[in-house]
Amino acid sequence: MAMRVGLLFGGCSGEHDVSIHSAQAVAQALSTAANAKKYQVVPVHIQKDGGWQVGESAQRILASGVALSETADDLAQDDSRDSSTGSLAPTAAALNRLPTREVADIDIWFPVLHGPNGEDGTVQGLLKLMQVPFVGSGVLGSAMGMDKLAMKSAFAQAGLPQVEYRGVLRSQVYANPNDFSQLCDQLEADLGYPCFVKPANLGSSVGITKAADRKALEAALESAASYDRRIIVEAGVVAREIECAVLGNDRPQASTLGEIRFSSDFYDYDTKYTAGEAELLIPAPLPTAVTAQIQAMAIQAFQAVDAAGLSRVDFFYVESTGTVLINEINTMPGFTATSMYPMLWKASGLEFGGLVDQLIQLGLARTAP
Repeated sequence: MAMRVGLLFGGCSGEHDVSIHSAQAVAQALSTAANAKKYQVVPVHIQKDGGWQVGESAQRILASGVALSETADDLAQDDSRDSSTGSLAPTAAALNRLPTREVADIDIWFPVLHGPNGEDGTVQGLLKLMQVPFVGSGVLGSAMGMDKLAMKSAFAQAGLPQVEYRGVLRSQVYANPNDFSQLCDQLEADLGYPCFVKPANLGSSVGITKAADRKALEAALESAASYDRRIIVEAGVVAREIECAVLGNDRPQASTLGEIRFSSDFYDYDTKYTAGEAELLIPAPLPTAVTAQIQAMAIQAFQAVDAAGLSRVDFFYVESTGTVLINEINTMPGFTATSMYPMLWKASGLEFGGLVDQLIQLGLARTAP
């Protein structure tokens, strides 16, 4: 009998559409070749407003790649929505968002969710409460992998070298003009220009700004504060961007390395998800010793945040000095056609279908008694 895999996608984040495309690739891999006999895909779509969809509506979204829940037909069929606004009513509807009966016989969940409210430990906590197996990191690993400030603290504790950075709170940005000016003075003195300003809890380069002067720094801080109450400011570095995929639980393995080259100021959202905007070199043309060092550091980072199943770890390689600096870990990397994670494992000898199969087996093993 085929194992029922709850493919959870969409989510309440700015990466909703990316999640749909990632889920399409995973569903295709689970429905072909040997996986078709082992697994039955059960699509479950989380709307941008937090409502859950199963059955035909979720299947249509997965097949089309478009969040159809915003169409008039779907709104008309959903009696939990306010007829005047099309949004979920805040009272009774909130109690009926989880389709408990429809998903009661799911054997394992595959949460292909990117960004807040999906990749940050929130959904993982729900699945833990449901006492069902799921693919990927648990609550701790997901939360630390999402919050860049917590992540960097864990990396520092593990002795992993990083770029210089400072943490900033939204309240500091929205403070009186004199205090805000002093904050910018301190950031200039500590980090210099260019620097990168990022919301602590967003992925896919959403909300990130490169600041080359004081005016840009002030605007970048205000922009980041509109996304998150915690902000990170990092010193710029002239370096090559190297990525490593990690697979496993307590004995993780590192993949062949990949390098990203691009002409834009940095690897922003459009560059990341637009075909042809970035050049991916696999394997990355690096000295053997540097490759081994990065692979070892990737596993160390994976263990430092207590990740599980899968992660992509990103690095800066300062070629002029031979220095390797860790940038960040992503505990649910993209699975789109232009995503590095599956491409790295393919180059390492593990095809997409086998990769997805291994991730499910790792999820089952992690929850085994």
